[in-house]
Amino acid sequence: MNARPARSGVRKSPATIWDVARAAGVSVGTVSKALNGRGQLREETRTLVRSTAERLGFRPNDLAQSLLRKRSFTVGLISTDAYGRFSIPVLEGIESALEPARISVFLCSAADDPAREQQHIDSLMAKRVDGIIVTGRRTDKRPALALGKASVPVLYAFAQVADRNALCLLPDDFGGAELAGEHLIGLGRRRIAHVTGPEDFEAVRQRRDGFRRALKTHRHTWRPERVLVGQWSEAWGREAAAWVLTLPERVDAIFCGSDQIARGVVDGLRDEGVHVPDDIAVVGFDNWEIIASDRINQERQALQSRLNFATSQAAWEHSLGKGLTE
Repeated sequence: MNARPARSGVRKSPATIWDVARAAGVSVGTVSKALNGRGQLREETRTLVRSTAERLGFRPNDLAQSLLRKRSFTVGLISTDAYGRFSIPVLEGIESALEPARISVFLCSAADDPAREQQHIDSLMAKRVDGIIVTGRRTDKRPALALGKASVPVLYAFAQVADRNALCLLPDDFGGAELAGEHLIGLGRRRIAHVTGPEDFEAVRQRRDGFRRALKTHRHTWRPERVLVGQWSEAWGREAAAWVLTLPERVDAIFCGSDQIARGVVDGLRDEGVHVPDDIAVVGFDNWEIIASDRINQERQALQSRLNFATSQAAWEHSLGKGLTE
């Protein structure tokens, strides 16, 4: 009679704390203290327990540990930015700030759906996250998270709510646009048009006002006919470029409300035989990688790159991180 061959596909049950205790020749309580860094144990005992746990592939129960420590070492990130142009840099900054404390991030996409957002909130609360960060694709005021009676710290990054006590981190749209205007004026440009996105976006209004401040500072007349409002798209940029060229007085620079629009403007100008930046200089806004790699002068948006990391790290240290990284 032939023996039945062993089934290689059968998965072994995960090692338990009792398995570790038995293999190390200590009590379950000693294993718990050694793995959690608690209690008064000899260093040799801690080393033995940890090496045994590693050899057996034992992993502590995160939920049980979170109940014991009253921390889960996890943070929820709720985003309404379906494209990821703004939320991904924020996520990278957050993870960089939390990594030294071994804190993980749960990314949830709400997609501008209140019911879906609430579902994510309920799920994160059930997981006992230590905090929630909210981000999106626009900086206009939004409703605060509905947390009920829960006392979980919340941070809004590239988002804001009406509550004055809420911690909201926002890009300096006004200041960035003012710098863009200052830059063009510093190049000797005097007839500057402004091509931007929908006026119902706060970012559009802030960038327009910042650009207008730069003109006023240098005693340049504000010309409403040189301000063109449309969509956040390259197609609108192309259309606006053709429109700008029909103005009675030829412009020598264009400040675009976004890099996406700027790319369309540049393509539209080149299609008409206009040399950029010799004939008409173009400045965008957002530091979009696709356009930033082109030969267009960019004013950096505060949310991006190093500043993005700095704000995310500072926010964590001053708000959500209190008590978690000690």
